[in-house]
Amino acid sequence: MITKIAKIKNSVGLHARPAALFVRTCTKYRSDIFVEKDGKKVNAKSIMGIMALGVYPNEEIKIIVDGVDEEAAIKDIMDLIENRLDQQ
Repeated sequence: MITKIAKIKNSVGLHARPAALFVRTCTKYRSDIFVEKDGKKVNAKSIMGIMALGVYPNEEIKIIVDGVDEEAAIKDIMDLIENRLDQQ
C-alpha cells in the first residue's frame, strides 16, 4: 500500500473536467485507489465520489493505492495532479 499527500494546484480543483480526468486516470489501474479529504474517504474510480469531496484549489488530499500496479498508479496520479490538471 502506498499513501501520498497531494496539493491540488489547478485553478478549479477536482471539479468537472479535472475530476473526470482524475477518475479516468485511476480506472486504468487494477489497484484499489481511494482519496481522502477532511476524514471522508471515497473510491477514486467514482466520479460521484470525487465530486462529493468538494476539492478546491490549494487543498490537500490523501491518495491511497493498494494493489498489483500501485507503483505505476501512484506515479501516474501524482504526475496528473502536478502537471496535467490545469490543461483541462
